[in-house]
Amino acid sequence: MTDKPAPTASVLPFPAAAPSNGLSAARAAAEPALSARNLWKVFGVEANAFAIEDGTAMPAAEMARRGWVAAIRDASIDVMPGEVFVIMGLSGSGKSTMIRCLTKLIEPTAGKVMFHGRDLIAMPEKELTEIRRTRMGMVFQNFALLPNRTVLGNIALPLEIQGIDRARREAKAMEMIELVGLKGRENRFPRELSGGQQQRVGIARSLAVDPEIWFLDEPFSALDPLIRSDLQDELQRLQKALAKTIVFITHDLDEAIKIADRIAIMEGGSVVQVATPEELVTRPANDYVARFVAKVPRAKVTRVRSLMAPATGSILSPDPVRAEATITEIGPILVSGTGPLPVVDEGGRMVGTLDRQAALAVLGGRAGAA
Repeated sequence: MTDKPAPTASVLPFPAAAPSNGLSAARAAAEPALSARNLWKVFGVEANAFAIEDGTAMPAAEMARRGWVAAIRDASIDVMPGEVFVIMGLSGSGKSTMIRCLTKLIEPTAGKVMFHGRDLIAMPEKELTEIRRTRMGMVFQNFALLPNRTVLGNIALPLEIQGIDRARREAKAMEMIELVGLKGRENRFPRELSGGQQQRVGIARSLAVDPEIWFLDEPFSALDPLIRSDLQDELQRLQKALAKTIVFITHDLDEAIKIADRIAIMEGGSVVQVATPEELVTRPANDYVARFVAKVPRAKVTRVRSLMAPATGSILSPDPVRAEATITEIGPILVSGTGPLPVVDEGGRMVGTLDRQAALAVLGGRAGAA
């Protein structure tokens, strides 16, 4: 390796410099694409009195006496531009209610949802509808395709609703068809497609308006495991190409770890931790999160950048490893040689070195390795 070593300051181990919410320094300095502040959704008889009587300070016993159930409880999150932000939890944790509150498909009981400095909850319905149509994309578990429309017609539908002429909307729909790998199937009807193909139509339709923020509520959970894995790969490919801001709901931890930049873990309507997959496994906030991630191998989430040391000179190894790769991903390289490995960034520039034995300790699951 002939690249000049990077300055020590640029290759400090990631955990030492990482903010507690899992954001990189660049993202932490950016304005959130979407924020929720002290969000509540309370169900029950006369639940509208919750806001009037400042129910946020009400003891749980009093809420129960009134027959109120908090599906979302004082939740605050920031979704940063260009990230895949996954909200997950067990059934009944409030994750699907959360995404519906973020889009105001259901009315939150208290709190704020901020989008470009505007509170969506206080926004007039006409303006909110326009934002949903032009700046948000939504994909749900139920594909909701119109059976009497072709693939092309389904994907062009949101553009038709916007009043875009037929030639332009069909041209855009054809771009989306090619993007999601359905070229040649544009004249088929939903009944002529597999479940995975139908979901690709739903994805393409939601992208047709070129949304700023993309909401996906368990979009793959009804699919067979192999199709589900393929669509997870497809989502990652699309995200690499489009760099959308994504809020993704799932109950599947493996799915969350595979696609997420950061994960919000919910329990009983509360957000109990927001962190990267690596931080959730190595630094869980409480016993609930620790139990939630207990079976995840550390090598699956620990990234090379977390273990690398500053670059101090040239390395003889012919096998550079990416700083963003997980230890599992570089396993074959680790076991095929000896000595430290050069670590490179996405541009191929050397940014550090990886001690092979330290990485093998993580791969082998030895306690305290990460």
